[in-house]
Amino acid sequence: MPIMLSKVFKAYDVRATVPDPLNESVAYRIGCGTAEFLLAQPGLDQLAEHRRRTIVVGHDMRLTSPALVAALQAGMRACGADVLDVGLVDTPFVPFAVNHEGCIGGVQTTASHNPANYNGFKISRMHGKPVGEQTGLQDIRSLAERAVENPGDSATDVETIDLWEAYRSHVFEMLGTKLQTGEATIKVAVDASNGMAGTMVPQLFDDVPGIEIVKINFENSSGTFVHEPNPLVEANLQQVRDATTEQGCALGICFDGDADRCMVVDEQGGIVGCDLVTGWLGQRFLRASGGGSVVFDLRSSRSTSELVREAGGDPLRSRVGHVFMKQAMAEHDAVFGGELSGHFYFRENFNADSGAMAFASVCTAMVEDGRPLSEIIAGARRYRQSGEINFQVEDKAAAMERLAAAYPNAEIDRLDGVTVDLGDWWCNVRPSNTEPLLRLNLEAATDADVEARVADIEPLLGTRVAH
Repeated sequence: MPIMLSKVFKAYDVRATVPDPLNESVAYRIGCGTAEFLLAQPGLDQLAEHRRRTIVVGHDMRLTSPALVAALQAGMRACGADVLDVGLVDTPFVPFAVNHEGCIGGVQTTASHNPANYNGFKISRMHGKPVGEQTGLQDIRSLAERAVENPGDSATDVETIDLWEAYRSHVFEMLGTKLQTGEATIKVAVDASNGMAGTMVPQLFDDVPGIEIVKINFENSSGTFVHEPNPLVEANLQQVRDATTEQGCALGICFDGDADRCMVVDEQGGIVGCDLVTGWLGQRFLRASGGGSVVFDLRSSRSTSELVREAGGDPLRSRVGHVFMKQAMAEHDAVFGGELSGHFYFRENFNADSGAMAFASVCTAMVEDGRPLSEIIAGARRYRQSGEINFQVEDKAAAMERLAAAYPNAEIDRLDGVTVDLGDWWCNVRPSNTEPLLRLNLEAATDADVEARVADIEPLLGTRVAH
């Protein structure tokens, strides 16, 4: 059993192909381990007595999800936890439900943007805080490895609850009154990627008077994807780009499989980098709150920090990954945050990410501004970026040291991998958690500068991996 579990536990969640190595037996044991871990948290006495043993469980549209959920819940109940089943929901719905109902934690059954033969679990603890490798996932794995499958009657409860109306009210804190009443209107192309946005968007936004939605790939009951449900891959944005221009939309949004991430395209079909979206929306949140901090991952364009400062805010670089972003949001009481991957974080959402709130915020910000999105973002396009380039190398640490040593006059920091800043250009190199890869992001003033600097650095990092 330990060998099987080692294949499904990742840095931030549980994820693997089904049925090998992830199956119902494994799900049962993970349910046991999760329940034992969450029931042992400090501070449960702060919760209402009837929720001190309750775990929220939701799932995505994958055909393997119902069976895995049943096994997961059986394991939780066998280990003394009650279950609050919120049904078919997007991933951000689960931490919302944990907070709304005051439960000890939650689990979303999903494999996010992975292909249809994958599934997994995203686990959160009290207050919806994420459980990652350094915050309990290793403990859950150890507990799961010791669990013994013992199906049978349980004295604990499973309660099914519909929280969509409460979730809608929560998300609509980010949706402007003019759109809610129809005083202002916007037409948006939305690609649900055959994922959970195909459920979430109709539940929340179909009857909003001010939003007209051109729907793409909303069918999500077959367990198949027209394109990979990963909006970070440029090819996966082609449908929404085409629909935006052909249907005369003000913008386009493409969600990933579990609808916690999204990418934005402008009215001309141009892709808008999430770091630029972070700077743009960050200015809006700073104005509304009278200042504060905006968190962004350290791969973001230098223009992001400039936009934040120009709005009177404090720009804060973070390590890449939702666990680190949420931690930085909480530590600094940040008003907003964003990652290049399409995660956007909101103080009003318990410092967590929300694809639905990002959608509402972008639509609202556009209506308030009144200009085309391409014009709004043009002022943020101040530098040229390489995009993420992967290099294969066995000794990742040695390669990063070679990079740092090659630029002795640079400002160096090691917040996440190695960042080298020469003033007129900078780069960050991060190691992959799971592969012998280094990931390079570089920014300079011109495309020619970017190409030249990448060419200089390439021999230091290993073998460049083709897309």
